[in-house]
Amino acid sequence: MAKYFDVHPQTPQARTINTVAGSLRSGALIAYPTDSCFALGCRMGNHEGLDRIRSIRRLDDRHHFTLMCENFAQLGQFVHIDNDVFRAIKAATPGSYTFILPATKEVPRRLMHPKKKTVGVRIPDHTVTRALLATLGEPLVSSTLLLPGEDEPMTQGWEIKERLDHVLDAVVDSGDCGTTPTTVVDFSDGGAEIVRRGAGDPARFE
Repeated sequence: MAKYFDVHPQTPQARTINTVAGSLRSGALIAYPTDSCFALGCRMGNHEGLDRIRSIRRLDDRHHFTLMCENFAQLGQFVHIDNDVFRAIKAATPGSYTFILPATKEVPRRLMHPKKKTVGVRIPDHTVTRALLATLGEPLVSSTLLLPGEDEPMTQGWEIKERLDHVLDAVVDSGDCGTTPTTVVDFSDGGAEIVRRGAGDPARFE
């Protein structure tokens, strides 16, 4: 059964955040809120957690996982980024954008696109997510909590707990965080290609 954590959206309780971070370090797979939908998340080295995300969402090996990063210093460890791209991304973060970039050697191969060797990264603008990332001290491997055959992600923590109780270790709930996913921008070839239009304003990359 998944543990359920009710977290204040503006002032997340430190004890609860510490408990969730401890669970992640111990191999937990969690559902947690972001600034664009609930997401599934686990540590990078959690192979079982990744397999569980693929199973829950029925993903193939071409799926771009996202590294949810606390800040630019962390993001820069995992992707190659030149000055022009850095400035463009810096101006849009934190926010509801996912950026696809060439991965560094710090990224496990199983997280990369098998042919392009790219990975998705983002810095969220969500108080609870940022508190969790700061406490954990490393990125979360994430994927939008969109179940197979459904058009929109789930928006209620209690519903996630009810439906996925048997496949998750914890649900972090701080209220409805919407159904619109991030805007995805692919910088892997240097220029900006908008792959998906979502919560972040795509105009700045057009």
